[in-house]
Amino acid sequence: MVEDDGRQVLDATGIDPGSEQPRSARSAFLGGLLALVLVVAALSLLYITFKFLRDSDANRGLIVIVAVVVGVVGVWVLYWIMDLVINQLPAGWQEGVRPFAFVGPAIVILVVYLVYPAVNTIIISFFDATSDEFVGLENYGFVFTDDAMLRSIRNTLGWIIIVPAVAVSTGLVFATLVDRLRRGEAFAKSLIFLPMAVSFVGASIVWRFIYSFRPEGFGTQIGLLNGIKVGLDQAPTAWLSNDPWNNLFLMVIMVWLQTGFAMVILSAGIKSVPDSIIEAARIDGATELQIFWKVIIPTIMSTIVVVTTTMVITVMKVFDIVWVMTSGETGTEVIAERMIREFFRNGNFGRGAAIAVILFLAIIPIMLLNVRRFRAEEALR
Repeated sequence: MVEDDGRQVLDATGIDPGSEQPRSARSAFLGGLLALVLVVAALSLLYITFKFLRDSDANRGLIVIVAVVVGVVGVWVLYWIMDLVINQLPAGWQEGVRPFAFVGPAIVILVVYLVYPAVNTIIISFFDATSDEFVGLENYGFVFTDDAMLRSIRNTLGWIIIVPAVAVSTGLVFATLVDRLRRGEAFAKSLIFLPMAVSFVGASIVWRFIYSFRPEGFGTQIGLLNGIKVGLDQAPTAWLSNDPWNNLFLMVIMVWLQTGFAMVILSAGIKSVPDSIIEAARIDGATELQIFWKVIIPTIMSTIVVVTTTMVITVMKVFDIVWVMTSGETGTEVIAERMIREFFRNGNFGRGAAIAVILFLAIIPIMLLNVRRFRAEEALR
């Protein structure tokens, strides 16, 4: 503000009003330039890091350290830079852009590591073994005509029916019995849940010693089951070569691993049943068995469905147990094992991709069932 005599007058803050707008423009320009430099520097650093991580001659320990640093610190730096860039935008744009910017990296990762591989797998399934020649539905015809593939489909259906049914039933029994313990409930649950801490490969190695069989003349029996049979003056059994019972022996491993998971989830569901309902049933003269079947089971049915569908999805993807125990031989093939075999052992990318697509399509209805179940539960709340 300038008076008639030409003297400059400052406003109440002591700042020349005429210089405020240019200074704000300069600050915005410098902030935007800094943000651009940081973005370029971050992208360059990420490129150098990924190039280093792919170096087969680099020190393995250093690769782990760099991966951890980039994975933890790099994510924080990435979001900090994005926030800095957003702050340089006009005030009206900032709140509208910020949610998309912070969700953006997750969407990009989802597209790169899930959507793109899924679409690419579908495309590869229509080509030959080397992905050079278009063969149409020939690979899908192989899936439904090859003897080994048909056995794998039949075996996988057996796994889907037997393993969840036995594991959920056993877990439900354990959850009910453990819930009645006055002391040592946590200890008992820990023992039953302990196999979940073992990987599928580790569990398979353990059970190989249980099922181990040595033909006559090849040394003493070191397998637990055959050791017991020999101690009882009975002939040892080749458990993993006894088709079709060998499939059941492999399923036992999966049941052993998954029972603890089912028990923990179902135990939480049982504890959520109101005591008033159980007491009312007892007053009406219901026995404990009737309370279990007509009160507890209907009340936790949604939990049972969730545990069962989760286990079905896990079973459909299993290949570790079969691969380690029998390598898919002697009639123990499953769909996931055949997919791995076609991809990495036979080098037939077209057939492997077709099996993967079939497996993906088989899982979709189960996922939709889970989603519909969750929506129904939310609607009742």
